[in-house]
Amino acid sequence: MGQSLLMQFRGVDFHAVTLPFVSTVERARQAVQRIDATAQADGVRPIVFATLVEDELRSAVRGCQGVFLDFFDAFLDPLEAELGVESAHTSGREHRIADVAAYTMRINATNYALASDDGAGVAHYQNADVLLVGVSRTGKTPTSLYMALQYGVFVANYPLTEEDLDSNRLPPALVQYRNKLYGLTIDPQRLQQIRQERLPNSRYASPRQVQFEVRAAEALFSRQHILHIDVTECSIEEISSRILDQLGIERRVRP
Repeated sequence: MGQSLLMQFRGVDFHAVTLPFVSTVERARQAVQRIDATAQADGVRPIVFATLVEDELRSAVRGCQGVFLDFFDAFLDPLEAELGVESAHTSGREHRIADVAAYTMRINATNYALASDDGAGVAHYQNADVLLVGVSRTGKTPTSLYMALQYGVFVANYPLTEEDLDSNRLPPALVQYRNKLYGLTIDPQRLQQIRQERLPNSRYASPRQVQFEVRAAEALFSRQHILHIDVTECSIEEISSRILDQLGIERRVRP
């Protein structure tokens, strides 16, 4: 919303005029001309309520022939004193990318996470900073995307299938990247609830199947010495922080 001036003229009937988007010195001067012309025509000083932030604009309008009342005079000084910082005295900032490199890193990491989701992109696992592994519906995808968007980290994720768990071995696609693996596990009852909402009354969501998958995945993590976290009571922020800290992965960008 642009800066504006509100002029209120005295008389039998009050008349208010709004001058929006006084965002340049030229516009401020035009506003002053209009205020002065009104003062001369009516023979009374207009009352001018101003919400101008920039000092140069405020100074320009303050010299008008009206009664200048600055809203920010009442608020800025007390706020600066209370917060211990000075206002930048600027407004109307454009929405722009402040750090192109950080933005590009986030986009590249997000594209990588999407292309490497749910076991895809195996041929590019060498580019991953971390490979999340776990059974279906343990939060691998949202965690991957969060780390990509927030920190510019390249994350792939791989779902452990029933076949993988029956073999008691790491899937062949993951063997050479064992040092990049991080496991996600979850309370079986919670996982059963999640799967039941997705595919009600299916084998996929049955308590027996869920119990088997979770216990087999946890046994695999222990046997292969893979760091892992129980996500049952954890937020994505906490999960991501634990993974990055435990694996020593650099946060390339910051939120």
